[in-house]
Amino acid sequence: MRVLIHMKPEPDLVAAVIDPARTVLPRDVAGELPGVELDHDYTPVPIPKPMPAVPGGDPLSLEQPLTFSMAPEHAGVLVRGQIHDFDNARRIAMLTVARPDVLQLAADSVIESTPTCGGDPPVGDWREVAGLFAELKSDSLNGTRVPLAIVDTGINLEFVSDKRDGLAISLDAQNSWVPAGVTGRPGQFPVAHGSMCAFDTLIAAPDATLLDLPVLRSQRQGRTVMEGLLSDALAGYSHLLSFLETMPQEQRKLVVSNSWGSFSPQWDFPPGHPGNYSDNPAHPFNLLVTALEQAGADIVFAAGNCGRECPDARCTSTDRPIGGANSHPRVLCIGGVNTPRDRVGYSSQGPGRLSQRKPDICAFTHFSGSEAFGPGTPDSGTSAACPVAAGVVAAIRTQWSAASISPGELRTLLRRTADDRGAAGFDYDYGYGVVNVPGIMDALHRRQKNGRTGGS
Repeated sequence: MRVLIHMKPEPDLVAAVIDPARTVLPRDVAGELPGVELDHDYTPVPIPKPMPAVPGGDPLSLEQPLTFSMAPEHAGVLVRGQIHDFDNARRIAMLTVARPDVLQLAADSVIESTPTCGGDPPVGDWREVAGLFAELKSDSLNGTRVPLAIVDTGINLEFVSDKRDGLAISLDAQNSWVPAGVTGRPGQFPVAHGSMCAFDTLIAAPDATLLDLPVLRSQRQGRTVMEGLLSDALAGYSHLLSFLETMPQEQRKLVVSNSWGSFSPQWDFPPGHPGNYSDNPAHPFNLLVTALEQAGADIVFAAGNCGRECPDARCTSTDRPIGGANSHPRVLCIGGVNTPRDRVGYSSQGPGRLSQRKPDICAFTHFSGSEAFGPGTPDSGTSAACPVAAGVVAAIRTQWSAASISPGELRTLLRRTADDRGAAGFDYDYGYGVVNVPGIMDALHRRQKNGRTGGS
């Protein structure tokens, strides 16, 4: 079983890991760990320490105010490895006792993209979806100067531009990030799932600046090219946190689109185990999501395709399939509806595992768009709904920075203005309803009239 080893080495070693100009190897951090086969190709990742913002608070609560310290005397370091006898809980416990610098062994779950399970033809097309967002364009909310990270299989910029009739697309290659062992350059990966996601974000935010993070092209050999490891996503998120913190506090903007999740419990420790990912707020990736959101990022996750009516073949259960970061209280979890606003049968239903009220809202999917998987194929699954919603968020951020509307406030606004479907109020099929751009714009205009102006 692959694991993440969360360690607390001496402060001078932590400082070296944090310093981008220095090279620190996994063996420098971990030395020899009995029973663990270190991955020497995985660059150690610094992890900030969560601390409650109020005295007596719980440092592992994802919903209360937290501060995160990257000071060398506080921060930890993650390395990656493999254990071959993970059922022997006693041996793992002995490792953490024998090595006080080992804080935690956590699951390094397999993560996969979420394409539809069905073969139904598309309903409507991307121009119809764009028409539902016309109020954004009329207010010049188009994503200009808003960084929008596509965490997926990589983007083929030429393909996406051609499909958008030659649209000039901005890609920030310098601040993109490619996992070690992955061949290819940002914006030049083969046409696949990530190109579909990039296309769909640009429906609402055609002038956003894309960042390419092809974490699902991990060096790990999987069943498909759309498999990766949570450790690669974690390293990518650490990169995004560093990128965001280079921006002045009053100007911070970053939207992160994630059309992936963990399908199978065989890649996770069981619920209740301290290394569990799906149900555990203390997993390092879930804590890093909190840190990135608190720094000012809007993080959008797909709900997944394990809906009861039409689950993806990889789903082991349709009972509470929204787990891990997809169910994090500080992310926007997106279910899927078609253009008539009817929920698609494969869209995963709540309750979520880390936060029960998931999905948050639904966005549009199963329309004719990028045709990344061939002529006539729809952009489908909550994989398409997620970047559609991320594009709406990026469009809003054209004018409203995280300092003027925090990520938490924006999530609340999107939920409050959603077009209610299904049962009255929140329900586990639609969340709070379908993303409603006219309602969003009304709320933003009222905010401006009350003197709470936007800022770029």
